[in-house]
Amino acid sequence: MAIAPLLAATTAFIQRAPRMLIGADWVEAADGQTMSLRNPATGEQLCLVPRATVDDVNRAVLAARQAFDDSPWTRTRPRERQNLLWKLADLMQRDAELLAQLECLNNGKSAAVAQVMDVQLSIDFLRYMAGWATKIEGSSVEVSMPLMPDAQFHSFIRREAVGVVGAIVAWNFPLLLACWKIGPALATGCTVVLKPADETPLSALKLAELVQEAGYPDGVFNVVTGTGITAGSALTHNPLVDKLTFTGSTAVGKEIGKIAMDSMTRVTLELGGKSPTIVMADADLGNAAAGAASAIFFNQGQVCCAGSRLYVQRKHFDNVVADIAGIANAMKLGNGLDASVEMGPLISARQQERVYRYIEMGRESGATIACGGEQFGPGYFVKPTVIVDVDQKHSLVQEEIFGPVLVAIPFDDEADALRMANDSPYGLGASIWSNDLAAVHRMIPRIKSGSVWVNCHSALDPALPFGGYKMSGVGREMGHAAIEHYTELKSVLIKL
Repeated sequence: MAIAPLLAATTAFIQRAPRMLIGADWVEAADGQTMSLRNPATGEQLCLVPRATVDDVNRAVLAARQAFDDSPWTRTRPRERQNLLWKLADLMQRDAELLAQLECLNNGKSAAVAQVMDVQLSIDFLRYMAGWATKIEGSSVEVSMPLMPDAQFHSFIRREAVGVVGAIVAWNFPLLLACWKIGPALATGCTVVLKPADETPLSALKLAELVQEAGYPDGVFNVVTGTGITAGSALTHNPLVDKLTFTGSTAVGKEIGKIAMDSMTRVTLELGGKSPTIVMADADLGNAAAGAASAIFFNQGQVCCAGSRLYVQRKHFDNVVADIAGIANAMKLGNGLDASVEMGPLISARQQERVYRYIEMGRESGATIACGGEQFGPGYFVKPTVIVDVDQKHSLVQEEIFGPVLVAIPFDDEADALRMANDSPYGLGASIWSNDLAAVHRMIPRIKSGSVWVNCHSALDPALPFGGYKMSGVGREMGHAAIEHYTELKSVLIKL
């Protein structure tokens, strides 16, 4: 198939003047500076966006603060917040193809996949969160108060919006991650300053247009584009921010967590992963091989919960690895605007170099490259790679690569598989491939990760909380847990 033409609306959007949303206004950076975005499939310049200054970020936070403290938004009833989120989701549905093309151009992923996955999951999540707007509850409490035995009391607990939310998102799922954060924030009545990743701000800027069109009051949602070192840092340090929510690397997340603790800013962190895929001897091996390939090669392996460590019971190890290598070798790589492409480029030349450096590290240590192991251009491509003959303690096994690189190791029994699966600083996701439900239920409580999938991998639903153990983060996205992270509890005691 040929590369699909861009919508006229997509072309117009990327050709517009560099602007970001602060309060009611689409503005340049205060000093007029811009950043160049590149198309990962070609390496060519795509467009320019503002490079926000510290002053820009502070103005955006102030707009959010005023909207939370003083605007009609503070008096918006739950039903109105619900309807606004539904309206936003409907507008995203209308512009789904445009949003998918922006994700493809800016991120490199398949536009066809982005439309049915990234965009549709974002829409579904906002609609799910819209329902929570009318279901935020407190409770009444019968108190004892032994020091005032003759007094009568009325006591209750309120759940209130936390306030101004500073949201910083990664570049691998720019739109979906933004919606994971703004959904519960807007459902609970918070206001938001969104700082998209340096590399991928386009869908966030389009989202800001749709928020305005949906009818949200000025200042409720703001988007500042720029670098993490300037704009991200300014948002993290601003004392008017009540909650920080970050998705990205563990190293950056740890720094944000330290800053948040200094000011006691509420914080949730969804960080890195090195998720194990465990194939038991009784599994449907064909399905397991296909599932393991999808777990690591989907989105070019740029998934925080990608199944990047494969453990297969020894007697089936060679066959499963061969099947996965066959799948990898047959994959079509290319521009994500071609609907027949199965894998696009990595996000940047820097990421391409980083991933390839890990592959070279494997070669130098004596590991075997079962397939792939090559990079090419134009654009930032790395072939889907499977590596075997690697020690469990090797950096390839212990460190997050964030690319289409699978490390496969055999195991002897259930205890052996669990030991190696848990031998990681991360704990975001894991999958078990087995039809022995007794064994599966024995293993699930012993795996140290926030999600465990059985006979599937990276299967997400808005109702299921998502987050990690250990170095994979603090707090949860999605589900009712998200509402808890965007609200505060207030105890009230009235002496009658």
